[in-house]
Amino acid sequence: MPIPVEDASGFQGSAERWLAPSSVEELAAALAEAHRLGIPVTPSGAGTGITGGRCPDGGWVLSLERFTRLEAHAGYAVSGAGTLLKDVQAAAAKSGQFYAPDPTEWTASIGGNIATNASGSRSFRYGSTRRHIRALTAVFMDGSIRTFRRGEPLDFSFEPVPAPATTKNTAGYALQEGATWIDLLAGSEGTLAIVAEAELDLLPQPRQLLSGVVFFPDDESALAAVDLWRPIPQLNMLEYMDAPSLDFLRGPYSNEIPRKARACLMIEQELDGLSGDAVDEWVDRLETAGALEDSWFGETARDRERFRAYRHTLPELVNAKVRANGFQKLSSDFAVPLSANSRMLAFYRESLAETCPGRFTIYGHIGDAHVHVNILSASSGHFEAGKQWMTLAAQTAVALGGTVSAEHGLGKRKRQFLPLMYSERQILNMYKVKRRLDPNALLSRGTLFPDLLVVD
Repeated sequence: MPIPVEDASGFQGSAERWLAPSSVEELAAALAEAHRLGIPVTPSGAGTGITGGRCPDGGWVLSLERFTRLEAHAGYAVSGAGTLLKDVQAAAAKSGQFYAPDPTEWTASIGGNIATNASGSRSFRYGSTRRHIRALTAVFMDGSIRTFRRGEPLDFSFEPVPAPATTKNTAGYALQEGATWIDLLAGSEGTLAIVAEAELDLLPQPRQLLSGVVFFPDDESALAAVDLWRPIPQLNMLEYMDAPSLDFLRGPYSNEIPRKARACLMIEQELDGLSGDAVDEWVDRLETAGALEDSWFGETARDRERFRAYRHTLPELVNAKVRANGFQKLSSDFAVPLSANSRMLAFYRESLAETCPGRFTIYGHIGDAHVHVNILSASSGHFEAGKQWMTLAAQTAVALGGTVSAEHGLGKRKRQFLPLMYSERQILNMYKVKRRLDPNALLSRGTLFPDLLVVD
């Protein structure tokens, strides 16, 4: 009987067999057997993805749920692919350290974060997962096991594929000039190898952090503040929520969100080594930007946790609404160059008001010109219109020099966007790399690439 498999977006697939090896050797043996028998294999992490990557169309699922080794050392951690992000953060905190990538979903696995090159709110300063990997152990489809350290170059020839002029990108393979093995495998969505374990950078916990949730009476003031605040030294985070997002949050935060607030920005600044009075400087910035006086600021760990919970509550509420409506989640992951941020946002607001008035939210990593649009379908007609809008938005992002996926990957649900961003030749160059490492295209079949391609 087929085994049902679902991800956090509601996308569904099924497998003929579910395997959960407990060692690298068992994982390698399972892949070697599938390779010999010609059986497609799909890796699975914690199931928090939203692009269908873990949902197979038959074959075997190889779950990394037992790969939970976790050791925190001075400056780095050793983590199994099945270890949850929250557990890495907790282990780092015990020794006065932190792991810089901060995806919203803390119950995601480290293997899943690596597969999608996840980033999150702190990417404004610290970049994506790829940047924080010291080493990783990967198992290939033929059962071979290799460990790669940072900076280790690819040991085969390839035709480079240019990257977009964005601060973040996880669409397709990282095959720029001088690409390394970690560049390639991080963000490859489990289509080239299965990462079993990784060595991750840990950074010293700052002694002083200032966090804030800054409310604005209108969207225009908030967006103007983004451009003013991007150059602030040691700013870790610059996040955005629009008016519909605040309306969602007014349920659990009815007594805390100012009545006049129609947009907000969330910031975090490391104060170590900075001169002057940071609080006074922010008071001046808020006055100049026209922010509301009853914004929130704090310098304690308790304040930071309160603000983190506020930020993470929004996608939870949106996901609950999507589930209640009974449709798959429609959410964007597009990013554009910083210079095109205002144009992309103008497109979002104008086109969404026409396509799905009152049924969308816009929030996310505005410091990187990377915000997420969530469309809240209440009927099949809404859902179909939303899918058409996503394609139009992907085309618009690419026309502005952007990417069709900044941190979630394309999986199976969004693989049709790959040809919008890359030429046929560039996609073929990526696929040649896949067939070099997975000759029979058995690993994560259907993820990233729409069809089996012909390689000369």
